[in-house]
Amino acid sequence: MTITLLNASSSPVDGFFVLGGSITREIYVAQEGKKSPETPILISRGSQDPCIRLIFQREVAPVQNVWLEHCADSTFENFYYSIPILRRLGVHKVMLITSPTHLPRAKWLGQILLGSHGIWVEPVIVEEKGIPGNRESWLKTGADVTRSLLWAGLSQFIQPECSNVTRLAEVNMQDWQQRGFRCERKGNLGR
Repeated sequence: MTITLLNASSSPVDGFFVLGGSITREIYVAQEGKKSPETPILISRGSQDPCIRLIFQREVAPVQNVWLEHCADSTFENFYYSIPILRRLGVHKVMLITSPTHLPRAKWLGQILLGSHGIWVEPVIVEEKGIPGNRESWLKTGADVTRSLLWAGLSQFIQPECSNVTRLAEVNMQDWQQRGFRCERKGNLGR
């Protein structure tokens, strides 16, 4: 595994992984996706699907290689459910997109959980405006790191499947408009 990780560390990024929590991160990945249209993007428990679709349309970024994972309810679960998806996409080096208030927990969990599957993690910090909603406590960080160390071993044999993964290209905007949706104000999407 060490050799695999060392090889991946010197390779170019071949996947973007966004930890949900702010539309600012999704705007950032849409801009990056425009520069690398062939690179797969996985957004774990992000904004509502139509909001993400509108961001990618506004940024004129391709939507074919974008997947939205809707099973995770925590940072640990972001990784828990995303490992099998990233492996199916053939990712070996992922750009982990998060915010400063989400570190160091997101980085450590990524290095432990994704690293145990040969995926190198390169964190990118996207600055948030306003009051961040996810202040990290050291107690929670310690608990999640401990849980991640255990899961790194178990996940070699057990692969959880998220049954709620959507391709961004398949988001039905008409259906969402009939149901109504609201986007985070920071996105400037007018919804």
